[in-house]
Order: sequence, then C-alpha cells, then structure tokens
Amino acid sequence: MTAVVERFYDVVIVGSGAGGGTVAQALAPLVRDGHRVLVLEQGPRFDDDEFTGRELDMAGALYADGGGFLTAQGTMTLAFAHAYGGSTLVYTGTSLTAPEHVIRSWGVPGLDHADLLRRSQRYLTENNVHLLPAEEINDNNRLFVEGGARAGYRVEQFPVNVKGCRGSSLCNLGCPNQAKQGTNRVQLPRAERDGVEIVTRAEVLRVEADRTLAVRVAAKPDGGKGRPSEWAPGDYRLRAGIVVCAGGVMGTTSLLLRSRLPLPRAVGARFTCHPALILVAEHSGPITNDVGHPKSYFVDRGAEQRFVLETCMYFPFTTAKALSGFGPDHTRVMRAFPRLQMILVLACDAATPGNRITVDGAGRPVAHYHFTEETVAGLVEGTRAAARIFFAAGAVRVHAPFADPPLIEARDAEQLTDRIAARHFNEGKVAISAAHLMGGCAMGAGAESVTDGWGRVHGLPWLRVADASLFPDSLEINPYVTIMALADRVAEAIRVDAPTLLG
Repeated sequence: MTAVVERFYDVVIVGSGAGGGTVAQALAPLVRDGHRVLVLEQGPRFDDDEFTGRELDMAGALYADGGGFLTAQGTMTLAFAHAYGGSTLVYTGTSLTAPEHVIRSWGVPGLDHADLLRRSQRYLTENNVHLLPAEEINDNNRLFVEGGARAGYRVEQFPVNVKGCRGSSLCNLGCPNQAKQGTNRVQLPRAERDGVEIVTRAEVLRVEADRTLAVRVAAKPDGGKGRPSEWAPGDYRLRAGIVVCAGGVMGTTSLLLRSRLPLPRAVGARFTCHPALILVAEHSGPITNDVGHPKSYFVDRGAEQRFVLETCMYFPFTTAKALSGFGPDHTRVMRAFPRLQMILVLACDAATPGNRITVDGAGRPVAHYHFTEETVAGLVEGTRAAARIFFAAGAVRVHAPFADPPLIEARDAEQLTDRIAARHFNEGKVAISAAHLMGGCAMGAGAESVTDGWGRVHGLPWLRVADASLFPDSLEINPYVTIMALADRVAEAIRVDAPTLLG
C-alpha cells in the first residue's frame, strides 16, 4: 500500500472559482511574510487550445456530470464546473453588483452594502468589466432591445468581463479565444506569480477537527482533457493553520457535511438558485444569434414579479432538450435554428424549508429542491413577458415549454395569459436548469446561520467559507461579482487573524 504523503501549509483554500481565486490573490501578502498558501482544485487545468467549442466535447470536460447533475427529485439540472477557475470558465461574463435591497434584507451583522460595492468596483476594474459597443451587438440582442421597448419593459445592458472578444458565442463551453476574464485568466495567475501554490485534480475528502485535510489527487485519464496534476496521484494528509472552503455551494457544503467537525446545524440549509428555462421564437428570416457575444441585455423584474429575462444563445443539443414534446413540431423548431431568437427566463426563488443540500452514503452532494407556488409564478410571469417581447420584435411563432400547446402563433398573441399559466406547469415535465447556486452555509448571527459576516464558521475560527454558499437568501442576479466582494472580505479577515491563528 502506498504511504500517505503528509505536508503542512499555513492556509489551504479549497476551490479556485470566483471565491477561491479571489482569496488566493488577496492572501499574497501572507506569502511575502513567509507563510505557505495552497489552493486545491478538484478539476483540471486546461491549455488554451483545448477549448474546442464542440458541445458534447466540452460539456463532459468542464461540468459536473456533464452538465446533467440532477436534484434529488429529478426535476431540475444544476450547472457548475470543476476546473482551474471554477465556474468562471463557463458563465457568460455578466458582471452585476449586488442590489442594495437584497443585502439589507439579509440582515447580516457587519455586512454593509456600501462596503460590498466598494470591493466590487475593484474587481470590475481588475477583470475589465465594461459595456460592449453597439457594433458588437448581434441580432438576437438587438431584437430583445427593440421588442422589450415596444412591449413596455425596461431593458438594461449587461456589463461583461471580456477582453478581445471575437464573438464566438461559446462562453458556456469555455472561451476558445481566452477573452473572458475569469479567475483562470486574472486572479489565479497573479496569485501563482506571487508564490501561491495551486494543485489541480485534487479532491478534498474531509476536514478534521485538528485542522488536517484528507486529499486525493487523481491521475489524468487516458485521452482526457487538461494537464496532469502538479502532484503525483495518490492520497495526501495536509496540516493547515487556516482552511478556506470555496468549492461552490455543492462542493463546500458537501465537504463540511462529510467532515467530522462540530458544525452549526444550519449547514446545508437555505439553498436557493435561479430555476431557468429557454424560450425560442422563430423569425421569418435568418438572424445572427450564434455569432457575437450571447448575453448583452436583461430585464430585471426580480423584486416585483420574481423573474429576470436575459438574452442567450444555446447550442443545438441544449436547445433541443429544452423544447417540449417530440416529433414534427420539435423537428420544425430545430430546423429553424438559424432563425431563432432566444430568451432565458430565470425565476427568483427564496430560501425555503426543505430546499437544502445533503450528502449521500458516499459523501456526494444531494440537492433537494421543490418549486414553491411563488417560484412557479415567477416562471409563468417571466415566460409571458418573454413571449410578449418576441412578438413585439416580429417573431412569427414562439415555443414556450409549458404553454398548452407549446407553439404559439403570432395571431394568438392575445391569448398568452391563458396559454401560459401555472396550471400547465408540471414539475418534472418541463426542462428546467439552474445556475447561480446559492446558500448552504449562510452568513448571520442566529441559529439559522453558519458563519459570521466575515466568513468565520461559528465555533471554529480557523475554518472559513468564501463562496456563494454564504448567501442567506437569493441574490436575484448573477452572483459572480458579489462572491468576489465577499471573498475579499474573507481574505481581509484572514490577514487580520493570521498572527493569532498562525503564530
């Protein structure tokens, strides 16, 4: 039997996404002071030429379960990545700051919206967040703006974190042109230049009360994408002064639940997300959709009606599985792919008892999620709004997944309220997917919280959380920038506490 390798680090960061990458860069001052900082990433590090843009090729390499990770009920897929850079590799670069009313409603002691905004601005600058100029807007986005204005909606433009975007529209499969400025392009390389060590293909099995981590480094599979790990395959036992959990909602929460630690009972609770469905509309002539940046505009009705609409572009396989039904109608829509306009409808849910993360007998994460009436209402109102925008933009027909029937002709546009209704929404019969996973290790001060407002786990000052699992409730928007701002706070608290915890 191969011996377990033992090593010591002052700080071990689990995960390299928006949270872990931010903490890694922000702790460079500790490295300059002689401390050892390590990042462990479960996924591989990819070379630039490995991002082929082929849907079936990249989905399996980047996403957990190839993008098909299902809730326990089997009614929704959850999208999150395992890779150097985490899910910042596979999201579209939209970069919004946290709404003030949301942060205020969280009621976390010591968490101030102005402080989050100040920290967010730093990362907006660092990651080259800006508005795309008019000449880089494709037809899909232009039609959304025009249709939204005619239908009476306030359409806003997304700031995006790209540099040198060539309009491949492949953001969700990893940018083949290295234009998207995720942590894999910005924070992690800077951290490594400053002496932070990063090890990929390294899964943390558990964390012990004596501040040791059981880690298993996997070999690169034959024919697989990504580089081999920086360490030899095998089992490692790492002693740490401070442990930072930043593996995302599924990774962080499941790691804590399978670790033998005296943790708050609230670990796993308050899981939220943005249940989403894809709507497509057929126009009479071809439109540019799969060329250009896919996501440039949105309509935010989260506070009023629990939905957000976003422009989007999904590839043929993903589009096909998002459509309802089989046979001639399905084929007809897919054959119209060059003429399809697309809108993503996201429901803004809320923390609900029963919606939570647990682990199975092998310690793997399990997401329990049931759609509340309020969440379904958000999907219904969002679907109706998207259909109005489509028709106002000149679409000849709309495919709405839970309309009855799903194909709605322009002549029937006045019947949207009846055709798209909650009574037609059958959980498990509609293709729902969710990104923007949030909650599981909520910040706060009471029994329903896991950490304080600086990411310190209650009762375990050496253990920190620095990702979206900190959110006590839904953020209502893409969480990327807010995760970075919170991670910046976590890193600041670590630098303050380091003399006591590290000696």
